[in-house]
Amino acid sequence: MYTIMLKAKLHMARVTHAVLNYEGSCAIDGELLDMAGIRENEQIQIYNVENGQRFTTYAIRAEEGSKVISVNGAAAHLASEGQRVIICSYAHYSDAELESHQPALVYLQEGNHVSHTSHAIPVQMA
Repeated sequence: MYTIMLKAKLHMARVTHAVLNYEGSCAIDGELLDMAGIRENEQIQIYNVENGQRFTTYAIRAEEGSKVISVNGAAAHLASEGQRVIICSYAHYSDAELESHQPALVYLQEGNHVSHTSHAIPVQMA
């Protein structure tokens, strides 16, 4: 049996572009993709913190170091330039793989600069 688990997360990315007349997908700074372990053309989920929209697309590589997060095609109706989003990818893991699985968590600050990374989401307190 396999369990679907969080593989990677770019937390609080700022949308730099929303391009309606584009083939589709979400362009992400190549350095951020590599840091999170998200592959080009990999399915991603995007959660818009500003308006609650949630949608599925795929990642494409933007220029390394550009800090670009460009929501393209029809998804440009769901996230606008300047809005904060959380970008996640998930994977199927076997029970044996779950023993050592740790997601790659990349936390971003203004300008899509990395503030820190982690492999565990903090415990939510009451």
